[in-house]
Amino acid sequence: MKELGNINSLLINRFTANGAYLALHDGGEVLLPKSYLKGEEQVGEEIEVFVYTDSEDRPVAVTNRPLALLDEFAVMEARENTKIGTFMDWGLPKDLFVPKAEAAKHMSPGEKFLVRVCLDHRTNRLIGVTKYEDFLIRDTQGFTEGQEVEILVFEETPLGYKALIEGSFEGLLYKNEVFQPIEIGDKIRAFVKKRRDDGKLDLQLTPTGRVKYEEGAEKVLEMLKVRKSLPLHDKSSPESIKQLLGMSKKHFKQVIGQLY
Repeated sequence: MKELGNINSLLINRFTANGAYLALHDGGEVLLPKSYLKGEEQVGEEIEVFVYTDSEDRPVAVTNRPLALLDEFAVMEARENTKIGTFMDWGLPKDLFVPKAEAAKHMSPGEKFLVRVCLDHRTNRLIGVTKYEDFLIRDTQGFTEGQEVEILVFEETPLGYKALIEGSFEGLLYKNEVFQPIEIGDKIRAFVKKRRDDGKLDLQLTPTGRVKYEEGAEKVLEMLKVRKSLPLHDKSSPESIKQLLGMSKKHFKQVIGQLY
């Protein structure tokens, strides 16, 4: 069933007491439960749904969108551990199951992990996989220093924060270069700081070159419009500058020089 794990626009075939049956491309049908209907739908009407399997492994459609579709990554919170795997919250009534064989490490309830939604061809069910490295693209030659990228922060380490770049590459934000609050699961803008000899990418949250100072200067000016003054100067502690502006003391002094 090619609709499984994806967002689909399907036609309503018929209504029953349980809901609406939607036409699949292979000639079959899938149930959209009554709780997802507004009561205004008509036979032949097209409706956008996500298709997965219910607790009895039957195909079912919902109008909710999960955190990730088939072959996509998302940061998900572990809900329950069993002997055979872990159930993850991915935004749907039925949790996504990560089999123990597909888990990179033990996952305790309440913790967040990077999960890829995959199709188990043996059971024709959607499952989660936390062995994310198997799906990453290793060739990073297309990236250049200073390039702006979208990242998903997925793990904190003693060195910094691991991040998924553009959904396919891995990068690292060094903790001593982060001057703003970051949470696991944040989707933020970053910049390629360096492409290392091993092909891995180092990241930073501020742009390189003159743009970095111009953006910092704009931030200071916007704060001055609201607060009229800032209790900062050349002798201010790095901690107070970080707390107020989210930048290093070195960057702050460069920004003030730019403003002058």
